[in-house]
Amino acid sequence: MTLAEAHVTERTSKMRTDSMTELAIIVLNYRTPDLSLACIESLQSQLDTDTRVIVVDNASADGSAERIEHGIRERGLSAELLRSPVNGGFAAGMNFGIRAVPASAYLLLNSDTIVQPNALASLRTAMQRFPRAGIIGPALIDEHGEIAPSAFRDPHPVSELLRSARTRPLQRALERFDLVLPKSTRPFQPDWLAFACVLVRRELIERIGLLDEGYFMYFEDVDYCRRAREAGFKILYWPEAQVAHFAGSSSGVTAQTEQQRRAPRYYYEARARYFAKFFGRKGLWLANGLWHLGRSVSWSRERLGRRAPHLREREARDIWINAFAPLEGSS
Repeated sequence: MTLAEAHVTERTSKMRTDSMTELAIIVLNYRTPDLSLACIESLQSQLDTDTRVIVVDNASADGSAERIEHGIRERGLSAELLRSPVNGGFAAGMNFGIRAVPASAYLLLNSDTIVQPNALASLRTAMQRFPRAGIIGPALIDEHGEIAPSAFRDPHPVSELLRSARTRPLQRALERFDLVLPKSTRPFQPDWLAFACVLVRRELIERIGLLDEGYFMYFEDVDYCRRAREAGFKILYWPEAQVAHFAGSSSGVTAQTEQQRRAPRYYYEARARYFAKFFGRKGLWLANGLWHLGRSVSWSRERLGRRAPHLREREARDIWINAFAPLEGSS
């Protein structure tokens, strides 16, 4: 049991099901108090008496928790702050909030999101219409109001070949391994959804458990959606609901900076965990080998001036982080 679990276990064990709220919205904060306040402010006009907003501060230790408490009080916002005693990452922070509040469903929100008008009502409608949908995600829109990619195919070792090569002939030939699905204005069932904003049924949590805290950040969403599908639940992309997502503002890793910046170690640790968990250790090594094969293609094109670099700094070495480490237990 983690320290975060121990901190809330006694309290949650005493909660009765008759005190269960319909919807608990969990906003995860780590040193982004202004973003968190803007996020919960965007929710206010959509709340009812059977909805609770919980802001989990992931042990920011920079005054974030105090600033959020002050902002909630000064602006008269309907929200509560919970302080996690440790920063265990995204999955651990969300689990901390889920354990603390019994609810029929949970909306998991990044702090760098703004929930658009009527989005909550639309997501609830989807939950009622599609009872086998265990995870429902809205359309994510960027700062320009354009729909951003948020629904994907499962990562596969072959996906790493496509990602590093980034050539259209390969992508066409191996389309079923290409992660990014075409943008759509209609509902459909992808393999997984980005967890910047997702609605999760309590029944799913009771069936498969909480998010895997072995991931500090990244790939926990892929993992959870995969486990949900294996348990017989559907993943539903619901674009009628929209949420603005300022990608990377809460984590510091964005698509715009990936060419210049080395990804944090925990990204590659999460990547290694995912491939080893679902494809075995040899599957992780295969993914790395295929990445290098694809890199030989993109490197050649870069040298000839036909392609700008698109991969992160030092990625050829960093993909081997944790490649030979034992896989620790999962949630």
